[in-house]
Amino acid sequence: MFKLYSLLTFSLLLGTATLAIANPGKPSSKFYEVRIYYPTPGKYAEIVDRFRQYTTKIFEKHGMENIGYWTPTDTARKELIYILAYPSREARDASWKAFSSDPEWKAVVAKTEANGKLVDHVDQIFMTESDISPEVKTGAKSPARTFELRTYTPAPDKLPALLSRFRDHTIKLFSNHGMTHIGYWTTQEKDGGQPKLVYILAHPSEAEGKAHFDEFRKDPVWVKVKEESEKNGPLTTKVESVYMKPTDYSPIK
Repeated sequence: MFKLYSLLTFSLLLGTATLAIANPGKPSSKFYEVRIYYPTPGKYAEIVDRFRQYTTKIFEKHGMENIGYWTPTDTARKELIYILAYPSREARDASWKAFSSDPEWKAVVAKTEANGKLVDHVDQIFMTESDISPEVKTGAKSPARTFELRTYTPAPDKLPALLSRFRDHTIKLFSNHGMTHIGYWTTQEKDGGQPKLVYILAHPSEAEGKAHFDEFRKDPVWVKVKEESEKNGPLTTKVESVYMKPTDYSPIK
């Protein structure tokens, strides 16, 4: 009897936890920005260090919220990937204007770029939190985790169906296969085109993350869900994945 009671209790708790992830509630009104920095040749360490010593602090001074800073696990990819949050798009623009004209920042640039520019170019992705997202929380976990940034380009007019599949099935299956949800966002495209789905997962390691995805793809429940949801064609045209490790100064670790 005790074993049966314990099993039922555990099942109820598991169901409640899954429900909480599947139905996270009203999304945050924050405006998010992914920024990917591509350093000039030979300046990778310097740009990563400049953020450590100066940039993140000056961001905070101007009302920008540091969410996370990562570098790809593939060391051939010389990139710094980070996410900032703002109260709104208007607040974002005002913060960057103030940051760019800040004498403190100008002095940092003069000091760190005395021997040449550190950044070749920057990619930007503007996003808002999706209603399928859990609350995006900063903080470190032990042991250290590996993160995965995934970007889905939906097939034409398929974003609602893709989000519904995540809401009803995918997120719960990810949890079942040991993946930790960090955040889910939809992009704001410059040309006004269909948004993309961007999300971040955490894994114990890159190898375990890939193993969990292999298990997920073979899961009979997922195979059935995918087949039924794509009777009228695939929901995505492109899926991109980048495994990342947090910098020592990343608020999310």
